[in-house]
Order: sequence, then C-alpha cells, then structure tokens
Amino acid sequence: MQLMRAYCESASGQAPGLRNQPGAPYVYKATDRMSWEDSVLDKSTSSQGHRARRHRALRGGAFPVAAVCAIGLLATACQSGSGMAGGGTGPGSPAKKAVAANPVQIAITPATGSSDVNPSQGITVTATGGKLHNVTVSGATVAGTLNAAGTVWHSTWALPVSQSLKVTATASDTSGHSAARTSAFRTLSPAQTFTTMIFEGYQQTYGVGIPIMLTFSRPIENRAAVERSLTVTSSKPVVGAWYWDNSQTLVFRTRDYWPAHTSVSFVGHLNGVEGAPGVYGDHTLTQSFKIGQSLIVTASTRTHHMKLYRDGKLLRSWPISTGRPGDNTPNGTYLTISKGNPVLMKGPGYALEVPWSVRFTWTGDYLHDAYWSVGEQGFTNVSHGCVNMAPADAEFYYKMAVPGDPVTISGSPRGGSWDNGWTEWFLSWPQFVKGSALHEAVMAGPDGSTFVDPATLAASTATVPAGTARPGNSSAG
Repeated sequence: MQLMRAYCESASGQAPGLRNQPGAPYVYKATDRMSWEDSVLDKSTSSQGHRARRHRALRGGAFPVAAVCAIGLLATACQSGSGMAGGGTGPGSPAKKAVAANPVQIAITPATGSSDVNPSQGITVTATGGKLHNVTVSGATVAGTLNAAGTVWHSTWALPVSQSLKVTATASDTSGHSAARTSAFRTLSPAQTFTTMIFEGYQQTYGVGIPIMLTFSRPIENRAAVERSLTVTSSKPVVGAWYWDNSQTLVFRTRDYWPAHTSVSFVGHLNGVEGAPGVYGDHTLTQSFKIGQSLIVTASTRTHHMKLYRDGKLLRSWPISTGRPGDNTPNGTYLTISKGNPVLMKGPGYALEVPWSVRFTWTGDYLHDAYWSVGEQGFTNVSHGCVNMAPADAEFYYKMAVPGDPVTISGSPRGGSWDNGWTEWFLSWPQFVKGSALHEAVMAGPDGSTFVDPATLAASTATVPAGTARPGNSSAG
C-alpha cells in the first residue's frame, strides 16, 4: 500500500494528505467511479445521466492518475479501520459517504446464454433479501407457482423443446429496494420424439364407464414422468387412477362410474417430457368431452333376462337369449364400443345383416335384434355368443347407447378375457391403482387434478350395479 501511495505522490505532484488543503493543486475525485465499478448505486446522490457518463469513463479504459491515487486512499482507509483515508480529508471537508449494496438479489436458472437446456430442468427464480413481484416468460406459454414465502418461483411442467425462452423477474423488499433480472436461453432439440393420441373426440358424448385412453407412438420407459404431466378436469369431483396396459397404452379410469352429465377436460403437458432415453414429447395434447346419461345393462345367462338402468333407476327388464353351450357369452363388465344398423355378422353356416346391433367385445359379441329367436328368449340360450333381444327392445336400447356404456354379463361358465374389448372394469380398484407407475390415485374436479395416496381416500359409497362394477366380475360363474 505504501508503494501505491508513493506512485500517487510522484504522478500528481502532491502527497495524498495535501489534496484538500487550500492552495493545493486540484485532484480528480474517483470515489464515485469506484462505487459504480463495484455495482453500488446511490439514487440520492447523482442523476442517471451523470452515472452513465462515469460508467462510460471507466469502461472506456481511461483511468486518470488521480483515480489510481484514490484507490490507494480507499485501501489505506480500509486498513486503518476509520472512515477517513490516511489524512486524505482534512478539517472542514465532509467525507464521502459509502453507498450500501442493494440487499435484494435475484437468481435465475437456467443462466442466460445457456443452450441445449434439458426441458425437465424447468425454470427456477429465487429472490434473496426480498420477495418476487413478477415473473414472466416469453417465447412460449410457461406456467409456474410461487412458494408461500414469495421467494421462489418454479415452472410447473417440462419446458418445450427446441424453443428460445426469456425470463424476466422483479423483486423488492419492505424498505423500497428493488431489483430486476433477465435470462435468455434455448432448450435442446431432440433427435427423437414421440407423439400421443387420445381416443375421445372433441365435445363427443360417452357413457359413464368410459376411460380416457392414450396411445403413444413409441414405447414409454419413464412412465412416472409421463403420468405427472397429465391433468384431468371434471365438472363434478371424481377419484380415478392411471393404468399402463402396455408400454404404449395408458388409460385413466374412475374408481366408480363417472357421474352422469359431467364435462371432462384433459391436458397432456408432454412437450419436453423424456418418455425414454433421448426420446421427448414435442407437443401438448388437449381434449374436452362429455359424459351423458347413465345407461347400464346387466344380463344374466342363467335367468335369461337383462335389466336396463337409466340414471340410477331400473328402466326396463327384458327376456334375452345368450350364447349356447360351447359358444357361451363370457362374464365381465364390458363397455359398449360401437353400434350399427345393420351389422353384417358371419359365422359357421351363416352371414346375416343384423339390425340394431351394439358391440361390446372385439371378438364380435353384440346386444342386438334377434327376431329369429324371440320364442327362446327368456327360456334358453341359443346364440353364437351374442345377447339376443326382441326387435323393439333392441331398437329402444340402440337409440340411447353411446360408447362407454357399461354392460355386465354374469352367470356364464366362461370367464372374460382381458383386452377383449374395453375391459378396464374387470379390475378392482386396488388392482387398477397398482397399474400406475406412481401407485397413486388422482382426485379430479373443476380446478384440475392432484395425485394422492390411495390410503387417504374416504371409502366409496357407490353401489352395484348402477354406481360401480362388482369386483371379480370377469371370473367364470
């Protein structure tokens, strides 16, 4: 430090202790410059224009000899532990007041200039010494949440791939100090992507048993990440769960049947989700559909009768004939898949266009008009596996049926086969939850959905058959 002072004396012609004495040559003060260089701003002592000129002077590389001398004075003051620089301020000359550092700081991750950012990393904004007031992201729609203390903001979903984003954040403390910060970066562009399709159609109406059915273009290995990216919004509260039928098929089923006349929205925040190593989703999937009236069929192969329930009440009871021995109609709670009037049905020794036909298995089991077997209906089983109905009864049911209406077959010596139709209701609720990668239930309502521990749920109050399916319904009777 003495070498620095000696250099100042020889360069200026004056000893530091003489700089403010009467008659001494004028020495340029550099303390303001040093305050700016150290990023300390004092709004009360100088104008914006003056600060900018000082900043340019320092950044331009022109550092006056007197400024070098000032560094020595400041360093000496620090060593002495006093508020004066080694005699640099004499009597009658007020000392320059030190400017305090801004106590409010903001940090943003990813850092500005980052590239090939992993989308699953998300965005984190942290304020210290104050609270965040505003966080905005430009370049894409990015939702996020603020912690209870107001100090940390984090994006909710994975970031979109191949996207340039800019984050702007502001914060302040109770004393009026404020800070602002930005970060601009780009997410990675994946070499491989996957797409997702949903079965449900926009604003279409389905039965109370319908699951939300997703199909992926590639096998999914990171199944938990995919589940976390999915949300279900229901106009009436429901409990459900996700179930992986295989690596490319994922379904959401409610614990009990959907409430009738419910509006449902689905969002898959899959853009940026790594479904398998190096394979990312590149789109967000959305869909809205409706649950119509509750229309439920129970058909007994033993009593040769079926019952039709509408909105929880028994509406009709009809005689039927089901599969004959060797062609037994299989047990289980199925869902209606499609319908046609007529449907061409072929089998050993027959090819017939059948009116008022509603399908419930992939192997060709229908509820349909069987005008040729009216005399056996209610007494014996004569069909090739379908549920034979009287023409007027079949027409009445056909005109109300939509995909997803539950159909339960019971009393058969033949059990149902998994995936021969939409067989999600073959599984009990505990079995279904085990098919989730997260092993968690989903509570959905008007404000969206959350994952919950199934053990914390209140017991179901739904009753069979109008409210839910009987456990073990696919077993042979």
